[in-house]
Amino acid sequence: MFYIEKTFEISASHHLILDYESKCTEPHGHNWLITIYCKSDKLNHNGMVVDFSEIKHNIKDKLDHKDLNKVLPVNTTAENIAQWICQQITNCYKVKVQESQGNVAIYEV
Repeated sequence: MFYIEKTFEISASHHLILDYESKCTEPHGHNWLITIYCKSDKLNHNGMVVDFSEIKHNIKDKLDHKDLNKVLPVNTTAENIAQWICQQITNCYKVKVQESQGNVAIYEV
């Protein structure tokens, strides 16, 4: 089995849609740390699990310096963001989204 891991940081704003009172329902921003994990039992015709530039183009370029509520079709919790990212990348099986020190969500297929 072949594995790759790509980590990058984005700066983005969002607000949560909640059924209870929270300061997070107001627009605010984070420097998000995102780690994407992909695996495959065979390499593609270029000798890769997935091209790192595909991950950058499909995720970082779409989310960095954006209002995530305007970009993503989900309530922008860290959990939902992790799942959405995983669904965008070929051979992705796990995504870790850290919105702040100590607050991490992990989605795994």
